[in-house]
Parts: sequence; structure tokens; C-alpha cells
Amino acid sequence: MNDTSNRRRTLIAGCSAHAVHDGLTDVIYVLLPIWQAQFALSYAQIGLLRGAYSGMMAVFQLMASRAAKRWGRVSMLVGGTALAGAAYLMVGQATGWVMLLLALLFGGLGASTQHPLASSMISDAYEDGGGIKQALSQYNFSGDIGKTLIPGLIGLLLTVISWRASATLLGLLGLAAAGLLWWLVPAKASESTSTKSAKPFSGSGSVTGLRALILTGTLDSAVRMGFLTFLPFLLQAKGAGTAGIGLALTLLFIGGAFGKLLCGYLGARIGMMKTVWLTETSTALLIVAAVYVPLAGLMAMLPLLGLVLNGTSSVLYGAVPDLAGAGKREQAFAMFYTGTIGGGALAPVVFGGVGDALGVSVAVMVLAGVLLVTLPLAWVVRRGFELK
Repeated sequence: MNDTSNRRRTLIAGCSAHAVHDGLTDVIYVLLPIWQAQFALSYAQIGLLRGAYSGMMAVFQLMASRAAKRWGRVSMLVGGTALAGAAYLMVGQATGWVMLLLALLFGGLGASTQHPLASSMISDAYEDGGGIKQALSQYNFSGDIGKTLIPGLIGLLLTVISWRASATLLGLLGLAAAGLLWWLVPAKASESTSTKSAKPFSGSGSVTGLRALILTGTLDSAVRMGFLTFLPFLLQAKGAGTAGIGLALTLLFIGGAFGKLLCGYLGARIGMMKTVWLTETSTALLIVAAVYVPLAGLMAMLPLLGLVLNGTSSVLYGAVPDLAGAGKREQAFAMFYTGTIGGGALAPVVFGGVGDALGVSVAVMVLAGVLLVTLPLAWVVRRGFELK
């Protein structure tokens, strides 16, 4: 009974951390147009603001895992969550672009603790009793709940309070979540995975297939983050207000949440390559359509666009263990996470420059073209399965 209670508390804590952190990460998209108007920012500066948060999160993930062995996972996770909250308090006091950038760098540093530590806590908690995959699926889904609720609520709040007050509320949410995690996580969950005997994955793996998979995931993430950066400006150009942008992101993330579930099942049924070809081709076509359709049409297609835009990631993630060599699964996941988050961090900066030079519409069309590169890469990944 005690073990069951500890597992449940660990799962609730991990899901709560994922929801809050992903919400704090993606609410930036709602705030970007406001910051641009407030501080007269270029698209490159906007992209750098978005990339700063994701970049810090990507770079320090591996270091967060190592630091947890010294200071404990709970301490690192609570501290990181508190730092992300404090960063938004700093955002609420920002007087210019430089201060915004520094605050988001601190926020990304705090966010770097969540993915590696919360997922490993849940995996350890459910290892003995079974049900790791089911628990991790709930953990992954909770992140999309946070992405859906927090940006949507902030979009509505911005119609009645200032963006500075909204940022302050986000900071208080982060600090409250840190306190909840400190109270909720069982002491046992703080043990490092190094104290447990991991079961090595049996298989020779495929280095070429794994590299192609990581590159596919990196490009997919880059396009997703690039499109999310430009979407508020596309909507604004079509006449959407702040509340409309918040609603649009909510619709997109709802579709993305279901995409993670549906595309995982689809990948198991028809195979990884066919699923990637289907989702990436559909995403490219819908991104191009987003430039030309009117506001009502764009709002109507956003759930479907979110489904295919986000769905590919679950298929790619599920292929990592099959391509990892014996005993290298943890390292393969770390490389995959770093590549995808790093690609997502660089994309707003790179494509922000394209937006400044050629306009938002052209930059979005270039994003659709980049997705087509993933199609031959998916074939290389499949060859990696065959040659194992």
C-alpha cells in the first residue's frame, strides 16, 4: 500500500512539474507580439528571446542529470522549478530587451531540470511494480495539458490585466509548483538511478539509423518551434487579437496532445516511415495553407495542424530504444532530447532572420520546405531497422 501511494505521489508530482514547465515554456508565444510592440523588437530579436529559453533548457539537461547525483533529484527539480518561477517575476519587471533576454535565460536554466529528472523519477517508481510505459504516457500527456491551459488562460487574462501582471502571476505559479513538489515527492524518489541496477537493452543497434533519427527529430522540432514563433504574427496579420491568439494556440496544442496518442498507435500499425511521411507531408501542406486561408479557416484547421505537427515526435521517440546499442539506451535518449530541443532553440533565431529579410509569409513557406528533408531521412531510419 505504501509503495502504491509513493508511486502515485511520484506520478502526480512528475505530471504536475511537466504541465507547469511546458506551460511556462509555451506561454512565451502569447507574449511575443506584445513584447515586440512594447519594445520595438525585430523578428531576429523575437526569435532570440524564444531561442534563449529553449537553448538553455537543451544545453543544461545533461548537466542537470549529473548535478542530481550530487544534490538529489528532488532538490534539483524543486530548485529548477523555483528558478523558472523567479524568472517570470523578473520578466514582469523588465524594462527592455536585454532584461527580457536575461530573465528567459534564467527560466530556461531552471526548466532544464524537468525532463530528465521527472521522467527518471517516474521510471524508477514504476520499475518494480510495472506499468512504466503507461505512467510515462500520462507524464507526456500532462505536458500538453500545460501547453494548452496556461497559454489559453494567459491569453484571456491579457484582455483584462497587463502583460506585466500576467508575467508576475506566472512567476507565482512557478514558485507555488516548487513548493508543491517539495511536499509531494516521496523521499525515496530522490535516489539516483545510479543506485539501481538498470536492465541493459539487448541489441546491436544502428549508428547510422540513430543519427538519421536524431536529425529527423531535430528538423521536425525546428520546424515546429519556428512555426509556433510565427503563428501569432500570422494570426495578427489576419486580424486576431490577444484573446484570439491565445485561443488559437489552445486549439493547436489540443490537436498536438491527441496527435501524440494517435500517431503512436498509427506508427505501431503502419510503421515508422509511412507514419512520418504521412504526418510530415500533411504538416507541410497545412503550413502553406495557413499563409493563404482567412482567419476563420486557419482557426478551424489548427487542431488538425497541431495533430500532425506534434504527432511525429511520439513516433520518433518510440524508435530510439530500437536503434540504441546494448546498454546505450539512456545515452541515446539524451542525445535525441538534446538534438530536438537544440533544433527547436535555434530555429526561431535562424528563421527570425529570414522573416526580417523576406517577410513572415516567406519564412513560413521555407519552414514547410525544410520538412520535406525528413522524408528521405525516414527511409534511412527504416534501413537502420533492417540492418540491425
